[in-house]
Amino acid sequence: MAEITFQNKEDASQFHKYIQHQVQTKSLNEKITLLNEDDHKAKVKIDRDILELVEASKAAFLQFIIKIKLHDWFKMILKEKYFYEDEDEIQQILEIIHSIIEGEREDLEALIHDSNMNQQMEKAVSQIFDEQHSFSFDSFVRFRMRSYMEQLEKYVEISIDEYKMEQEYQMFIQTLRQFLTDRTPKFNQLHLLFEDGVTFFDEHFSEIRRAELVRMIDRKLLSNHPVYIDSVTIAPLLSITPSAIYLYVDDVEEPLVRTIQNIFEERVRLRSKDDFHQHKKNG
Repeated sequence: MAEITFQNKEDASQFHKYIQHQVQTKSLNEKITLLNEDDHKAKVKIDRDILELVEASKAAFLQFIIKIKLHDWFKMILKEKYFYEDEDEIQQILEIIHSIIEGEREDLEALIHDSNMNQQMEKAVSQIFDEQHSFSFDSFVRFRMRSYMEQLEKYVEISIDEYKMEQEYQMFIQTLRQFLTDRTPKFNQLHLLFEDGVTFFDEHFSEIRRAELVRMIDRKLLSNHPVYIDSVTIAPLLSITPSAIYLYVDDVEEPLVRTIQNIFEERVRLRSKDDFHQHKKNG
């Protein structure tokens, strides 16, 4: 028999459930035992004579760490090292962390070197099961996963920075939305073509030259937000405050496009560049 000792009974119970899910046959499940030693500590006993059960235990142990403990560790780092207490803030940062791990944020993942955590973890789990019949989960974490735990801090640090930037961005967007309140539109429609930069057109599809756009800019806008305001596109849009903005663009995920959408919300209409050229051709 092999024994894995947990200092936390909830951890032992979660791991036990993962093994049962992996095995899913009654005869093998009978070879797995969950024993509560006291109010806190518990053991999971596994029959090592059955190869299928050993392999299932490895897989369950890996999934238990990745899907349960990883979240707990990230949360612990946020609270104990960075002193976050607000649960909403913690949850938002955790969502950023998990989006990096799941490959959804390549821009942030690029900031972390040697970031294949799952591969490292799989190697560590395989080694401990091959080398020892019985071991303590908490000792495994303390000694076998020291470098792994240090790497978790990199994910937390980068995600905190990203969270702060997103908060600043949202405050910036909200400030600009407030600026639009009660402003009278100078144009009913504006058409913006995203092609070799951004070109403005009025409701009759006549180009608005750069010099004219500059004259329309509200100087208070630039003086109040000198760092954040894009004077080429955002400042003219805010100053003109059109009732409707048509964006002709192929990449709708372009940062400037998303920013315009976030500021002007329901006023924005997305169109393809082909639509613009077709209109100009027919017009």
